[in-house]
Amino acid sequence: MTTSRPFATAVLLSLAALIYSAWVMEVVLPTALPPAHTYVSELAATDQPYTTLFRTADLVAGVLAAAAATLLSVRTRTRTRTRPRGGPVTRTGRVALLLFGVATAVDSRLPLSCTATTDPECAAREAAGLVPWTHDAHTVSSTVALCAILVAMATLTRTARFGPALLAFELAATVWTLAAIAALETGHDGWGLGIAQRLQVGVIAIWLGALAVSLLRAPTPDAPLPAHRPLREADARP
Repeated sequence: MTTSRPFATAVLLSLAALIYSAWVMEVVLPTALPPAHTYVSELAATDQPYTTLFRTADLVAGVLAAAAATLLSVRTRTRTRTRPRGGPVTRTGRVALLLFGVATAVDSRLPLSCTATTDPECAAREAAGLVPWTHDAHTVSSTVALCAILVAMATLTRTARFGPALLAFELAATVWTLAAIAALETGHDGWGLGIAQRLQVGVIAIWLGALAVSLLRAPTPDAPLPAHRPLREADARP
């Protein structure tokens, strides 16, 4: 990997982190969706006024993350010897990051048609299976993206600064989110579903940024090793 490649990868990751956080614009945009009780993905539902904005943000963030993962995985061929690029665990992390990016981009193309957490009619149609197929597909792509980023965080945690702490926060947020979804589906108030999921996606964005910073601080993994220099007579003298 040349000197410019870690920088380019860090830029891609930083942009992905920033754009993946586009949902924070709900603070200033009149979305009419209560953040504490709604899914982040409902901001991009096709019946919402800012669907194009949030769907485009997810698409761009996913493409940027996938591009960064691709750069991380590319080997630079040189005529000199290079240091190892890491073991199977690290390679798994790069693949997982790539999968996260692809799944996030696909997710943006499979929007919800309505907001079941705030629209009783939408919730009824969803329960009866009368919503478009994109609802189920969206669930699948979102699950794939989440599982992939968890694997990436676990396997690349030594690379990203504060990785272990962020992974712990992400796991806690994921457990909270799953519990909130279960509570909502059993007729309870959702246990702060919106807060849990926003914490979940927020930690992901922070981790992407931390990974970007770590790439700039870490030594270049593919820097050429010093060439072998024949032992001269002068070097052998005490």
